[in-house]
Amino acid sequence: MTDEKYKSGFVTIWGRPNVGKSTLLNMLVGEKVAIVTPRPQTTRNRISGICETEEGQIVFLDTPGILEPKQKLDEYLVKSARSCLRDADVVLFVVDGTTPPHRDDKRAAKLIRNISKDILLVINKLDIADVPNLDPIIEEYKKLGNFKGGAAVSAITKINIPILINKIFELLPESPAYYPEGTVTDQQEKLAIAELIREQVLLSVRQEIPHGVAVVIKEFVSRSNELYYISATVYVEKESHKLIVVGGEGRMLKEIGKKSREGIEELLGKKVYLDLWVKVSKNWRKDEAALSRFGYK
Repeated sequence: MTDEKYKSGFVTIWGRPNVGKSTLLNMLVGEKVAIVTPRPQTTRNRISGICETEEGQIVFLDTPGILEPKQKLDEYLVKSARSCLRDADVVLFVVDGTTPPHRDDKRAAKLIRNISKDILLVINKLDIADVPNLDPIIEEYKKLGNFKGGAAVSAITKINIPILINKIFELLPESPAYYPEGTVTDQQEKLAIAELIREQVLLSVRQEIPHGVAVVIKEFVSRSNELYYISATVYVEKESHKLIVVGGEGRMLKEIGKKSREGIEELLGKKVYLDLWVKVSKNWRKDEAALSRFGYK
């Protein structure tokens, strides 16, 4: 492979909540760079993950799920997602192959209908889809836009992921790499740590509290060559939510801290002393000042 044929570019992962965009990103990159929970609308910040092959480098931009905004945080999420379109060479419109188009699929498709970007249709969840009857569903999704092709894949079992990567490279320009070899993500460490903690909160409390959870890293210092000290605050919207996150005699918070620490140590390659605090910031998702303070700006 000659240098002239090396390809590199930005690919935005687009779609409504809960279609598996973050899981797909992690599979494409080959490492976990985005948090994944059973709850929709998990991703809040633009997450970049980088895939390298002999053919070139793909920089993936994971976006928050597209839905009709109902509060300030939702408005931020849609604005954040749309900002990723400006940087994209290719857009992956990811949909759920187990169901026909949802109204939020149609909303997401409308927002990219007139952009001057190459768009690939990605039918996800092939591992659990009704494959013999999938063609009519795919045809319904094809009506939502002018696609340059696509693939039916499973972000869980890796079905057709190599095919999707090849289709992406067909559309990318010849270009040198944007990031040094071996880079997996451009996330700042503080953001990555905050996301790991938020993931554990969402996984631990399951359906007991809504998505009114934000995590802010207050301190992140190296105490020695072998130890980081990290202090983080988990913000929730109600006193009752705080009681759930803390749990009886602090057991839930201890479990969240333990699992978070394990993930952070794997990320940083060092031992971590993690101090976790829980505070109430009433209705912060509707508060411009709170959104800015928590990093959503």
